[in-house]
Amino acid sequence: MLPQAVEFARRGWAAVVLMRRGYGSSGGGWAEDYGACAHPNYVAAGAASAADLHAAIASLGSRPDIDTSRVIGVGVSAGGFATVALAADPPAGLVAAINFAGGRGSLHEHEVCRVGRLVDAYRFFGKRARIPMLWVYAENDHFFAPQLAKKFKEAFTGGGANVEFISAPAFGSDGHNLFSPGGISAWSGLVDAFLQRQGLVMRKTPLPPVPRPALAAPAMLSTNGRKAFETYLMSPPHKAFALSRDGHFGWQSGQRTTELASGGALKFCRQSAKICEVVFVDDVAISK
Repeated sequence: MLPQAVEFARRGWAAVVLMRRGYGSSGGGWAEDYGACAHPNYVAAGAASAADLHAAIASLGSRPDIDTSRVIGVGVSAGGFATVALAADPPAGLVAAINFAGGRGSLHEHEVCRVGRLVDAYRFFGKRARIPMLWVYAENDHFFAPQLAKKFKEAFTGGGANVEFISAPAFGSDGHNLFSPGGISAWSGLVDAFLQRQGLVMRKTPLPPVPRPALAAPAMLSTNGRKAFETYLMSPPHKAFALSRDGHFGWQSGQRTTELASGGALKFCRQSAKICEVVFVDDVAISK
């Protein structure tokens, strides 16, 4: 989430990426278990998410460089659902929240455990949420399509909640990935307009973008490969890019070590080619 966080920092916000319990290498067990698919408890899962966000915001409030009197929450997918739950139980300084493709219980594309219960959870949270929210769902979201998202919105706003709903144009092969580095040009304007309407513009002009690493794309990459390389360049460390002689590639970012990133990049590259080698690690070209 580093590139996404940078976009908010460019606009004057102190941008903090939170790892909720049970995700990645965070300590403790997974706190957001909603139970079996046949009878999920989405309300309990959302409440657990909100509890983690409450704790994180309270901890940040002890820092001299953080002003928790004006906080916006932003989340995607399960994090979007967590943001909805937070809006229903807001800390004192939460002034707005943004939900990208939020939902829970999607085991596979176009398959959600007990959709009715998920809609009921949105209805439950909507009776309590009053801060302004922006919801963005892309037309080709394979997990929570706009038709389903509109049911979430109807249930949520039925109790008086304040939501600006945007059905965004299709993004890539799966719009569930709209809130991504590659989608910045598509979603940042939606966020800017929403924050402006809420009087939450920190800077009239965003700070300049972080300079892109001065690395040229390998000549044998296809058009798709060059697009992937552009995304690689803006992705966070530790990262690695692997390549075969005939232009097949694989990459991975956001790893704890360069060794893990290199191993992941090689694994993905070898799904299409027998012989691959790592050609970039973080922002350095590897000499062979």
